[in-house]
Formats: sequence, structure tokens, C-alpha cells
Amino acid sequence: MGIVLGIESSCDETAAALVDGERRIVAQRIASQDDAHRPYGGVVPEIAARAHAERIAPLVEAVLADAGMTLDDVYAIAATAGPGLIGGVMVGLVTAKALAMAADKPLIAVNHLEGHALSPRLADPALQFPYLLLLVSGGHCQVLRVDGVGQYRRLATTIDDALGEAFDKTAKILGLGFPGGPAVERLAREGDPKAVTLPRPLLGSAEPHFSFAGLKSAVLRAKQAMVENGASTGSARTEKAGNPQSVRPELVEGQPPRPTYTDADIAAAFQQAALDCVIDRTRRALEGSEGLTALVVAGGVAANQTIRAGLEALAAQFGLPFVAPPLALCTDNAAMIAWAGQERLALAEFAPDPLDIAARPRWPLDPDAAPVRGAGVKA
Repeated sequence: MGIVLGIESSCDETAAALVDGERRIVAQRIASQDDAHRPYGGVVPEIAARAHAERIAPLVEAVLADAGMTLDDVYAIAATAGPGLIGGVMVGLVTAKALAMAADKPLIAVNHLEGHALSPRLADPALQFPYLLLLVSGGHCQVLRVDGVGQYRRLATTIDDALGEAFDKTAKILGLGFPGGPAVERLAREGDPKAVTLPRPLLGSAEPHFSFAGLKSAVLRAKQAMVENGASTGSARTEKAGNPQSVRPELVEGQPPRPTYTDADIAAAFQQAALDCVIDRTRRALEGSEGLTALVVAGGVAANQTIRAGLEALAAQFGLPFVAPPLALCTDNAAMIAWAGQERLALAEFAPDPLDIAARPRWPLDPDAAPVRGAGVKA
């Protein structure tokens, strides 16, 4: 199979990559927008769309130059067509359409979630269908049975916040900046997860889905209680060093005990609570599934080492291999979009997408899945 040019622009990463049919990433580039969004503590759609429009053409040119190729050397062009921030998705898809038309190349409109779902197969040739996929990112939290390319059965989704969103909002509550997920993970290493009592929404529930809104709200209340009562905002390590700015408050007779935890403790408690929920919900899906070849995790939150370790232990309990893509393929990238294009090209019934195909802000992998209560219907 020839080389596929992949383009990704669904959120705040502008990316282009060249991937061949032998799973080789010939060239790839990612232009981050972190600096542009950091002052706002999250992604601003209008800023993201303008940044994509400014960067995408030079990025494609640079990737082709890195590989010593021209567009004539590319077999097909794959681009994210949704779901995502519609302005950014449109920029990438329109660019791909223009290139496909100019060079007379097949266009492959890729579901961004399918890119994540198939990315572990780009890194691991041994991974075969069917596998159970935990897809965890800033906008999505789902468990899917992956029976083949284009064959997805949703077993669970979030009824409110996605896990990555909960990480980002926790980071904002703790003043850790953007992007939030890695910052929470780093701070959690310094804290005691048992120092703060946080809820585990839907833990043990017969309902298969996820919920993180209550956990996020509990983090906010824990932080507010700490601030109102003058407790430390430093890390556990700082306290042990005897920093006078981090002395835990004394009890006052006749008053309820003041919080005796730190920001690091909140981060650690949040991460542990999130992990407990993920393990419980994924275990439930595994118990109801047969004939699986592996437990797979993908998406931005798959880069979290604590989450990975917990899932690896869970897979071992079921006698399954645990597969996770390399960290570079966890976050949004164009290599996974190009590989999804390769997977589509290998199908006997492959047909290129029409040039008038529309960008989609919502695009479920399993459109026949039953609606669930809350925001999960969006997934």
C-alpha cells in the first residue's frame, strides 16, 4: 500500500504525518497551541480555528519536505472530519479536500475517535481484533468492543464529564495551568491520596457508564474548604521541609477540625478516585465480554502512568495482554489519522469519500448505541 498523508485539527493540535502500509511513520509534525490557550485555562475554539488556518499549509509542506517527497508521491489523503471543534475540523478537512482535488488523490474522511481506536495497531502489529478499548480523552470517555475496522460496539460512555475534562478542571481548580492532565499527574506524586475523602461516582453500579462531574465538584469543595480555613496550598514535600508558609493549622477548641491536606493531596486523591472508577467500570465491561484478544487504552489520558498501571494489572487478572500506544500516539496526532486511512484502504469494500463530505462536530463510533441519560447522548 502507498503512503497516506494524514491531517489532524480537531482540537488544539495542528498535525500532519506520512504513514506507509508497513506501519512506518515516515514523517510527522505537530504544532502545539498551548501558549495561545494557557492564559484562558482551556481551549478557546475561535483561537484554535485561526491557529489551524495559519499553520496547516506550512505544516503539510514541512512534512513532505522532511520525507523528501511531493504530493505526487502520496497515495491518499486522510483527514479528521469529526468529531471535534467544528472550526478546526473544517480547516483540516477543507485543506485535505483541496489537496486531494489538486493532486487527484483519494480522500479519506476519518472519524477522530476511530483514529484513537486503531492507533494501538499502528504501534503493535500483533494486536488483533476483537479487543476491548477504553477510550479516554478530554472530550470522550467510552468503553468499546472493537471487532474490526468500522465495527464498534459501545458498551459504556460518560453521562456527564469526560475523564480528561475532569483532569483539566481539577488542574484549573488547583491553579496548575494548562494543559492540566500532566500537571495533575506530576503534583499527585507528591501527595497522599488518603488525605482527602472524595467520591467514586457509580462505583459498583449495575449501570455500565461513567460519571465524573460529582468528583470534579468534590475537588472544588475540598479546595474551597482548605482555602477558607487557612490550610496549606503547598506540596507535601514543602511541608516536610519545614517551610513556614506550609504549616498545617492548629485545631481551635470548640470549632470543627480544619483541613489538614495540601494541593498535592487533593491531586493524588482525585487521581486515585478517578482510577478506581475507571477500573470498576472497565472490569464490568470485561466481565460481560467474550473472545477478546487484549485490553487496550487510547486517547490523551492513556498517557497517565497511574491509569496505565492500574489497567495493566486489571488485564492480568483476566489473563489478557494490555496494549497502550506510545505516549506520542496518545494525544491528538496525525499519524493515527493516516493509519486509520491505511486501515480503511485495506478493506475490500474501500471507496474514497466524496469531496462534498461535511465536517461533523458530533460523530459517534457506534451510531446504533442506545441513548443514555445526561450528556452521554452526545457520544
